Amino acid sequence: MEAIPIKQMTNDHRTRVTQMMIRKAFTDLMSRKPIESITIAELCKQANINRSTFYNHYKDIYDLRDRMETSLKTEFYQALKTILVDEPVSASPVKITAKLFECIQKNADMCSVILGSYGDKKFLDELIQIGREFVMKSYHVYFVNASPKQIEYFYAFVSSGIVGLLQRWLDEDLTMPPEEIAKMAESLMLQGAGYLKQ
Repeated sequence: MEAIPIKQMTNDHRTRVTQMMIRKAFTDLMSRKPIESITIAELCKQANINRSTFYNHYKDIYDLRDRMETSLKTEFYQALKTILVDEPVSASPVKITAKLFECIQKNADMCSVILGSYGDKKFLDELIQIGREFVMKSYHVYFVNASPKQIEYFYAFVSSGIVGLLQRWLDEDLTMPPEEIAKMAESLMLQGAGYLKQ
């Protein structure tokens, strides 16, 4: 295997660090104001970089947001694919939900922005749709006596509930482990208010 030149490794590391600084500045600004109110100048000031550095990586603020969303969508898709395609036999609702919450925990900054006052609701709908494409198949296996219509309604109900749980989890700085919040989500999904009487 050919060794990677040290200069390239240094440049790759520098690029990752710069992109992390830009992402942090962007998500911080997005938590306080809509994207159309964010200027390159204030983002650069917050990230402690110059404008040319920003333009070396992104065309504009919208390009930055789109690339961050694409990256999150890819991770979300891969998390679901791993459990529902690569390990379909063990794909219980709690395992699926735990995998999603792990992905969300890893991208907490972006998820907080999506669910915040100035978030991209269209993007949230896209994530729910990705989840729907994967999860519907596993629900048909898990709930064998349910009709396709019942499962559609169940997913609509559950996905809204998961978004609410996620918002609460993010508000509490992700203090609960993903597996624990996933178990709570599964209990609420399968037992409803009966979960609170245990």
